[in-house]
Amino acid sequence: MANFYTDNPDLRHHLTHPLMEKIVALKERNYTDAEKFDYAPLNYEDAQDSYDKVLEIVGEICGDIIAPNAEDVDHQGPRVENGRVIYADATKENLEACRKAGLMGMAMPRRFGGLNFPITPYIMAADIVSRADTGFENLWGLQDCAETIYEFADEAQKEKFITRVCQGETMSMDLTEPDAGSDLQSVMLKATEQPDGTWLLNGVKRFITNGDSDIHLVLARSEAGTKDGRGLSMFIYDKRDGGVNVRRIENKMGIKGSPTCELVYKNAKAVLCGSRRLGLIKYVMALMNGARLGIAAQSVGVSELAYREALAYARDRKQFGKAIIEFPAVYEMLSVMKAKLDASRSLLYACARYVDMYKIYDDIAKERSLTPEERKEAKHYSRLADALTPLAKGMGSEYCNQNAYDCIQIHGGSGFMKDYACERLYRDARITSIYEGTTQLQVVAAIRHVTTGTYLNLINDYNAESVKPELQNIKDRLVAMTERYAQAVEAVTAVNDQCYGDFMARRLVEMAGCIIMGYLLLSDANRNETFKRSVEVYINIAQAEITKHADFIANFSPADVATYKVD
Repeated sequence: MANFYTDNPDLRHHLTHPLMEKIVALKERNYTDAEKFDYAPLNYEDAQDSYDKVLEIVGEICGDIIAPNAEDVDHQGPRVENGRVIYADATKENLEACRKAGLMGMAMPRRFGGLNFPITPYIMAADIVSRADTGFENLWGLQDCAETIYEFADEAQKEKFITRVCQGETMSMDLTEPDAGSDLQSVMLKATEQPDGTWLLNGVKRFITNGDSDIHLVLARSEAGTKDGRGLSMFIYDKRDGGVNVRRIENKMGIKGSPTCELVYKNAKAVLCGSRRLGLIKYVMALMNGARLGIAAQSVGVSELAYREALAYARDRKQFGKAIIEFPAVYEMLSVMKAKLDASRSLLYACARYVDMYKIYDDIAKERSLTPEERKEAKHYSRLADALTPLAKGMGSEYCNQNAYDCIQIHGGSGFMKDYACERLYRDARITSIYEGTTQLQVVAAIRHVTTGTYLNLINDYNAESVKPELQNIKDRLVAMTERYAQAVEAVTAVNDQCYGDFMARRLVEMAGCIIMGYLLLSDANRNETFKRSVEVYINIAQAEITKHADFIANFSPADVATYKVD
């Protein structure tokens, strides 16, 4: 089988983005870790070589083991026996391969047994794993829950739990309940403090991905008599202590290898993570931002597989005496799929780099005081990460679903059959725009960056970058799109009507996303000519979307919203 890293040069392009040199130097504290760990890099080139080698291992395992196992996992799936999850046989093989290769706890510090990777190459690994098996990425990718323990737990908890994650133990985040889905303020799982400082958890959690994991992060109500988010705290539950049983595994449309569990807590012993009352307000918000970036990576991985499957079939399938890739209706679909894939991947890694910058500064601040310039830079990148995360998750997952749809369409009737991988990836893709916050919730998170000007300022920053003469026409078109976007924002915000603003939010967010992805792809093409076709195709897609939304807003009045209300 192919190596899923080395067969995709686009990944290396993003791994070597100019900002990465600064990210790596900060992450490695100017490479002083080399004095303590013989496998720590000595310089930037050494670090890149390390990332390359590890990602090659990820690519090899994905190509040789995880991808070939995906069909068997989809058919067999996990099951429950005596309150415990039994993974599909091939899932066990996948996990063991990742453990043996040291691919757990990749972003954790070396002192806990991690690889100390920045977020960007870790997210790249998630992109690769998702292409191999979308459901398995959920199990492997939940290692990023350890980031919450690293950020907010005490030193003893870090030593105990992060070390175990780096050794290969699995994690889950137990947030959702039967009566508390996206509205996590309604969580009622009860946490009762004990004389020894531990807590007992009682209640039910539902839709918990990998719910029988070794280590759980649990959102629970610690303050008696409260009913909102201010009464919730975050806890760490250790499966070794017992008290949690799996009542059932949900029978899902897709990602069947990933057990989605209903859990029953009965006097389950747990420890408080961080401070009381900050469970939802602070810790879950950080946890969800990481999870949303992970789903954005998952979406890109599925888009990659969809495009490759469609391309291979179109080259091989012959109709009317020639390969169907020669028909305009087909090659247009393929070029649009590739443009959407490249655009969503560019957005994913731009977001990952911004996350890296502010998280590394936050970590450095635990060791020493940041300089005024560093504090300013940390705040800047934190705002950009906060702005791009809902775009990467929302638009990336929508593009993922569109590419999965088009992949089946190119296969025709064959794509509807289980003989082809596209049938499975179509089912797997559907969840990406739903879990960890639906696309509609991503719009809610993103709209404030429209109204406060974050997106427009970022677009203007991108516009200030020079491009090669042959790309100037594309930049000029982006400038024109930006003018229409700014006019649309002004038109909507000038109307003092909350219902109207909410109604138009999706259109404004999509306009911003299209322009930002257009500029990011333009930057890619400026560095690497292999992206030129994608940016040319994408700019046509983006311009059509901008025109559609701008015209809709220009010809729509607040009173027209009532037309859409359903009795």
